[in-house]
Amino acid sequence: MKSLAGILVLVLVLSSCNSGPKAIAYGSEGCHFCSMTIVDKQHAAQFMTKKGRSYSFDASECMLNYMRDIDLETVALYRVNNYTDPGVFVDATKATYLISENIPSPMGAFLTAFSNEEEAKRAQLNNSGTLYTWPELKNQFEKDNPF
Repeated sequence: MKSLAGILVLVLVLSSCNSGPKAIAYGSEGCHFCSMTIVDKQHAAQFMTKKGRSYSFDASECMLNYMRDIDLETVALYRVNNYTDPGVFVDATKATYLISENIPSPMGAFLTAFSNEEEAKRAQLNNSGTLYTWPELKNQFEKDNPF
């Protein structure tokens, strides 16, 4: 009987653990960097720490700014909204980014994420701008801090 109670407690503990990032409450949740309410489902971003805590941002540039003040080794997952599929997150480290003054973002950096390079190139054809991978974007940010 004691082993059954122990198993039940273990199941309850494990089922209460959330192993994934939490959903953003668009329209009511504030950005962890600038405190602006997150409403734009095409530009929001989020990361989750290895301990399971999620940090949400109204724009990719806010997440990049916030990253300057944290130990990046604590981050387990980076996510950004896919511009062509609003509200859907993609892995930020695999996304392709476009900086184009023809596509405004919430904080004015004109930074937009796409799930793949083909989508980003199509948007670039219609809007001009410069494409970046995640490492290139981080390098550009650290070098010039354009945001």
